[in-house]
Amino acid sequence: MNTLLTSLPLAIGESGGPSIILLVILGVVLVIALVIFFVIAQFFSIWLQAFMARASVTFWSLIGMRLRKVDLRQIVLSKITAIQAGLDVTTEQLESHYLAGGRVPNVVRAMIAAHRARIDLDWSKAAAIDLAGRDVLDAVQTSVNPKVIDVPNASSGRQTIDAVAKDGIQLKVKARVTVRTNIQQLIGGATEETIIARVGEGIVTSIGSSDTYKHVLENPDSISKTVLHKGLDAGTAFEILSIDIADVDVGDNVGAKLQADQAESDKRRFQAEAEKRRALAIANEQEMKALAQQNRAKVIEAEAQIPLAMAEAFRSGHMGIMDYYRMRNMQADTSMRESLGATSNEETK
Repeated sequence: MNTLLTSLPLAIGESGGPSIILLVILGVVLVIALVIFFVIAQFFSIWLQAFMARASVTFWSLIGMRLRKVDLRQIVLSKITAIQAGLDVTTEQLESHYLAGGRVPNVVRAMIAAHRARIDLDWSKAAAIDLAGRDVLDAVQTSVNPKVIDVPNASSGRQTIDAVAKDGIQLKVKARVTVRTNIQQLIGGATEETIIARVGEGIVTSIGSSDTYKHVLENPDSISKTVLHKGLDAGTAFEILSIDIADVDVGDNVGAKLQADQAESDKRRFQAEAEKRRALAIANEQEMKALAQQNRAKVIEAEAQIPLAMAEAFRSGHMGIMDYYRMRNMQADTSMRESLGATSNEETK
């Protein structure tokens, strides 16, 4: 009997109350219950909201999102919005896009707008567009409601597209391009700046191929038709619906200005050539003068040899005194005749 009494569980103390072990167990159970209660209380409202909207979001998913530092309210509300709109989007897809740095609500709203407008846009494509830095919601809205782009863009500092017809008259053109988003080419497609540049180039080409500016003024729609048929939206994120010429003004007579500038340039060139020839003639004249001075110096040098030669002739006996006097008489006679001839010429004049 004593042995049986000593083998009783330690759960009963000496005074017949609960033991310390039992109290510890009860305390641990109570703490666990409180933790579970607070967890349930923390996630219950948002879980209940998802449950009532028939969006399959479990407690474990909510706890996992909290541990991964995901904005679970944003994910759950986006999931509810997608389910109510009839989209098949999983919680994992929403969470993955959030962790990748995407804008989950924006993508969901874009998919809803595309779904209502019967535009083929699935989750993977919408998420890729959003992660590429494009506003997928604005792209879908632009696809439904086309927008108008001014050519040229006022922010570029230019007010008109200037082009010159074949007759030399300048035309100043303003155009408006109506575009809508091409969802299939939104990733990697060119932006509005490319559309503006291509349309401006097409306007310049169309006006430049016109024989006269009057033809353009009479048929401004010929510009838009020519430009529209060139397929300027190839490789861009937009589809061009129409190109409308808003205004056409006559500018300067560029052809006349170019001809005047050409004439002025030719005049300067001819003046330069004439100045070159004049300088060359002056240089030749100076060369001839220098040559004449050189020849005159040679003559003077030769004349200086005459007295020496005469002296040598006297010494060698080849010339006598009478020969010298006859030579002097001939020189005097020649000098007199030259004087008489010069006087006759002056009287004749």
